[in-house]
Amino acid sequence: MIEYEDLKNLNRPFFAEFEASFHDTLESGWYILGKNVAKFEQEFAAYCGTSHFVGLASGLDGLALALRSFGFSPGDEVIVPSNTYIATILSIIQNGLVPILVEPDIHTYNIDPKLIAEKITKRTKAIMVVHLYGKVCDMDPILALADQHQLKVIEDCAQAHGAMFKGKKAGNFGNFGAFSFYPTKNLGALGDAGGLTTNDAELAAQIKMLRNYGSKEKYINEVAGYNSRLDEVQAGFLSLKLKYLDDINTHKRKLASLYLSLLKSDYILPDVHPDFYDVYHIFNIRHPRRDELKRYLLENEVKTEIHYPIAPHKQQAMKGLISGEFPISTEIHETTLSLPISFSHDENDVLKVIDLLNRF
Repeated sequence: MIEYEDLKNLNRPFFAEFEASFHDTLESGWYILGKNVAKFEQEFAAYCGTSHFVGLASGLDGLALALRSFGFSPGDEVIVPSNTYIATILSIIQNGLVPILVEPDIHTYNIDPKLIAEKITKRTKAIMVVHLYGKVCDMDPILALADQHQLKVIEDCAQAHGAMFKGKKAGNFGNFGAFSFYPTKNLGALGDAGGLTTNDAELAAQIKMLRNYGSKEKYINEVAGYNSRLDEVQAGFLSLKLKYLDDINTHKRKLASLYLSLLKSDYILPDVHPDFYDVYHIFNIRHPRRDELKRYLLENEVKTEIHYPIAPHKQQAMKGLISGEFPISTEIHETTLSLPISFSHDENDVLKVIDLLNRF
């Protein structure tokens, strides 16, 4: 059986270093906001090319705290792609703000810059872009619109660790870049973890205060904050794994190149353009008989995933919160299939998948 993702085998090369890191953290007696977090914050900011990175408990917390830091008023609007994972939209709702969904480009699956302007109103305060599947959005027109209308820009980089647009890494375009280090990510922890990049020292200081009960100094609370702290154990693991992130991305890009060059034309494949350095957190194809294709692959001992089976506007949780129809998003959600492309897979695995797909 070719698994879609095997986290144990994916992390096996790092076991010895993880064990040594855990032992050191255990012996230190300091488990929250210590030297491991400070070290990883400095290292990840340097990797992304930003001035600051603040470690948090999850990627969702990163998005939510970024919005909170701007002091928007209830009912203010945030533009967001209609085909994102629901967490992006939850961060908007949790702040009492209104998500305004914009359809994606059917080729890149990222928000379509040409459709944003018509959704901007007097209440619009921010654009929340999502670098879906490991491809950075087309940021030039988005940043131009944001500048024209004085809007904040928040990047959801949960799937884009190391991805680039015109040589610039994800998390280095907007006011904030929110990262998740959920175990399946290209840079994955062994539990929940996340954080925010920024080039604004004041915003970084505000996030550090918000993540720790609104406190800069113990027992002195300046604002009503949260408890959202990257813990020392996960920070230690992430520092170790960050050294291998470029190798992980290179491996996934090599596997992606096999899919791209060898799959028959029946499948709609990811868009490739020289301005974009894609890291393929997810390698998705589209096919009108997606469900039948998924069953066929499973019968032939290949596991796949669907990212995502239900469009956000069709989720029960969004009833009464999102209105309108989004046919492009719906088409993507009904036809997309994610193929194995993990650091734990090798070329032979992918060639077997390709052979099966070409015989479907």
